[in-house]
Amino acid sequence: MSQSVRTRPEGSGQALSEAYDTALLDLDGVVYAGGSAIAYAVESLATARAGGMHLAYVTNNALRTPGTVADHLTELGIPTGADDVITSAQAVARLISEQVPAGARVLVIGGEGLRVALRERGLAPVESAEDDPAAVVQGYGGPELQWARFAEACYAIARGVPWYASNTDLTIPSARGIAPGNGAAVEVVRIATGAEPQVAGKPLPPMHRETILRTGARRPLVVGDRLDTDIEGAFNGEVDSLLVLTGVTDGAQLLAAPPQHRPTYVDADLRGLLTGQPEVVEADGGFRCGGWTATAGADRLELDGDGEALDGLRSLCAAAWAVAGEGVCELDAGKALARLEL
Repeated sequence: MSQSVRTRPEGSGQALSEAYDTALLDLDGVVYAGGSAIAYAVESLATARAGGMHLAYVTNNALRTPGTVADHLTELGIPTGADDVITSAQAVARLISEQVPAGARVLVIGGEGLRVALRERGLAPVESAEDDPAAVVQGYGGPELQWARFAEACYAIARGVPWYASNTDLTIPSARGIAPGNGAAVEVVRIATGAEPQVAGKPLPPMHRETILRTGARRPLVVGDRLDTDIEGAFNGEVDSLLVLTGVTDGAQLLAAPPQHRPTYVDADLRGLLTGQPEVVEADGGFRCGGWTATAGADRLELDGDGEALDGLRSLCAAAWAVAGEGVCELDAGKALARLEL
């Protein structure tokens, strides 16, 4: 993918599982939500794998170890080895290991995934600011993470200890809805200390580097549900992306996406890996996809026609992104989106 401004979703005459050698799949909101598989995920991934596509799972969630994640996926019916799971804990551990002495102590505010990743890099996890840490690392620790852990981070950071964060996702999907993510916890420490962490996770380069090092992907496709992590991470890594609408992103957010948040392809769920993607073409003063034509009016986006709802969304993306250029589309899209019932 070039870094030129994307003004419409792309088409593909091939199934995406054939056009790309590796799918770099986000987990929360893409493969599962709250521990349960998302509809069509298991079957779609099995078909893509049988066709020769390498599947790798790339998550900003640093709570669980790769082995635990792999076991969970296998239990869901998606056979996975630990080597096929890449976490922001691994990315941040590599980043820390490059900046502190070998064997250094690192104060951990988070879960077991961080501790295992640090040990893999020869670093020593510790629990207290009194343990003379060379770094503080913060990652998602689950809803049980105690407030006192944030205070421990603050004590060390106030003494000048460098601070790292696995990721800064403000929210995380759960079975009951959208819950606070690691980014919300990072904000607590930032407000208390006035410090800024070095961040490793998506959409930043350390995570993309970790992913490519571990997968060896030559033509990867990033598959995600978040514009500000998955899609922006693909943009920063100059690789193509597929946005699925099974997680946190809705149609209005997609239409208002700035250039770095505009995916190459858009589909409802992981079945999109198994198909080609329809072309969006200029027609009738607007953009046509399938049976829909979208145009940008003076104050709102207009949608005419009928057909598959996703084709209507793709045509609206083209109309919105074209008028926005390098900015954000501010036209009202409510009436047009309501017609699609997404």
